[in-house]
Amino acid sequence: MNAYEKALRPEDITRLFVERSNAGDAAGVAALYEEEAVMAYPAGELTVGREAIRALWEGVLAHRPRFEPEESLPTLVSDGIALTSTPPRDGSGARAQVVRRQPDGSWLRLLDQPEFAPPTG
Repeated sequence: MNAYEKALRPEDITRLFVERSNAGDAAGVAALYEEEAVMAYPAGELTVGREAIRALWEGVLAHRPRFEPEESLPTLVSDGIALTSTPPRDGSGARAQVVRRQPDGSWLRLLDQPEFAPPTG
């Protein structure tokens, strides 16, 4: 794996995700996840493991989407686990991630829910 910049704070992961995605770097995006991370994407499915997450982002990034930074909500941290979240700019719901402090002090995603739809009814 390349020597990627590490997330020194939980909030850094969102910035690094945007930078790496916009550069078309699926391996760099996958490096933001723990080896056995779980991502709830595509909608209604789970993508499990860093390699599967890399493959998923390789397909997505092949279409050259452009990501814009989103304002983070306050991060909740307790005993080496953190919850990060952002409301999408288009008001389409929310995004939430559980990240874990690594032995070297950096942070990686453990659980990723990139799209929550607002409740209907």
